[in-house]
Amino acid sequence: MPHAEKPGIEAAPHPRLRWWSELPLILLVYACYSAGRLLARGDATTAVDHGLAILRLEQALHLNAEHPLNRLFTREAWIGVPADFWYASLHYLVTPALLIWLFRSRAVRYRAARTWLMTSTFIGLVGFTLMPTCPPRLLSAGYGFVDTMAQYSTYGWWAGEASAPRGLGGMTNQYAAMPSLHVGWALWCGVILWRYGGTRLAKAAGVVYPLVTTIVVMGTANHYFLDAVAGAAVMGAGLLLTPYVMRASNRVRTSLTARLAPATTDSWATRASVVGGGCQTSAGERIPRQRESRSGSGAEPSASPTDAGDGAPAPAR
Repeated sequence: MPHAEKPGIEAAPHPRLRWWSELPLILLVYACYSAGRLLARGDATTAVDHGLAILRLEQALHLNAEHPLNRLFTREAWIGVPADFWYASLHYLVTPALLIWLFRSRAVRYRAARTWLMTSTFIGLVGFTLMPTCPPRLLSAGYGFVDTMAQYSTYGWWAGEASAPRGLGGMTNQYAAMPSLHVGWALWCGVILWRYGGTRLAKAAGVVYPLVTTIVVMGTANHYFLDAVAGAAVMGAGLLLTPYVMRASNRVRTSLTARLAPATTDSWATRASVVGGGCQTSAGERIPRQRESRSGSGAEPSASPTDAGDGAPAPAR
């Protein structure tokens, strides 16, 4: 993962990150993610064609992890039900939890990690748009896949339409399978835990979480193996692009600051001249009770026997 202190990324000082500025940004990206999935629904026939093309490619490469895993999850409820809960919830819980943890305890690393996640997510949205893909669970029964989330829907809050809550299936894009951002985000979480977790348990979780997620997305028939590979590739592309995105962000910030700073400076200068103009004095005139300073010194002059500082000779007082 790119480090915040790399030259060219953090060369310019950055203002301290605040949660009230970060939270709207995270919510905006998530809203774009959700809206992008909805807008990239695609044609069902095209999506099925893409799904079958991926299946044929895997067969040509002798890759067939999906069928045995799906049969296992379908046959063994003690595996299938927890897997469905894993798929339906952790994607939306672990990732933001790690973002908050980074923000609070690893602020120096947070900006680069957040930029990496956001960049990769936008690349994934491009994939959803260009290649709507039917997941294995939506193929006809002849292809040998069972939708475990539909089979075990009585155990959770979801129905038969992906991980959407009952009645909200129409608000999700079931053809957003290529690439798998479930795997991509899990890989991001794994890297963060491995790099910054600090304990053996955290490092172990950093390995286990993306691996189990990859198994879960195939066993529940939500993704092909190549979807998972594409999800990892998207995260790799986002990682490579992160330094450039951060440099571009720095330039935009610097440009905006440069445009706003002169106006602010001029405003304060104008105010200062107005205030100063109202307090100007003529030569030799002093504001009553104003203390004089010696030349080149901030010390107050001692009172003379003929002048107590009020301008009147001593005897006259």
